[in-house]
Amino acid sequence: MKKHLLIFLCFFILISVYLHAQTAQTIEDLLDLRAVSKQQAAWLVLEAANIPGIGGQAGAFRYALEQNWLPASAMATDRIRLDELSLMIMQAFDIRGGIFYGLIGNSHYAYRELVHRNIIVGRIDPGMAVSGDELLFIVNRVLSYQEANLL
Repeated sequence: MKKHLLIFLCFFILISVYLHAQTAQTIEDLLDLRAVSKQQAAWLVLEAANIPGIGGQAGAFRYALEQNWLPASAMATDRIRLDELSLMIMQAFDIRGGIFYGLIGNSHYAYRELVHRNIIVGRIDPGMAVSGDELLFIVNRVLSYQEANLL
């Protein structure tokens, strides 16, 4: 019995190390991108929001489509725009917005809400493609604000 337990523990530890290394490599790959795909963005946002059972990048993209966080015509390889990312973040992290976001709830008002909260900083076009480092910066800001209970 102890032998089986030891084998199981060794297997679990090896799997954990592999998954951590795989996630770290995926994040490194994101940092090199000038434009992140909708699938990649969905994976990072849903992972950061601790949404269970998304099943990798393809599963995260399907989940975001099913929840109407992305346009129905979206393709996994399309570049994500800043306003689309904003809507996905607002929905995944269950961030309450102002009057216009509450009434209309579209990507434009999600973008305006994140600018108002200083999560998105600077003069940035909401229709621009999001790079990997911008995506990680924005998600990090959301997590920081969430941890400080400001969201």
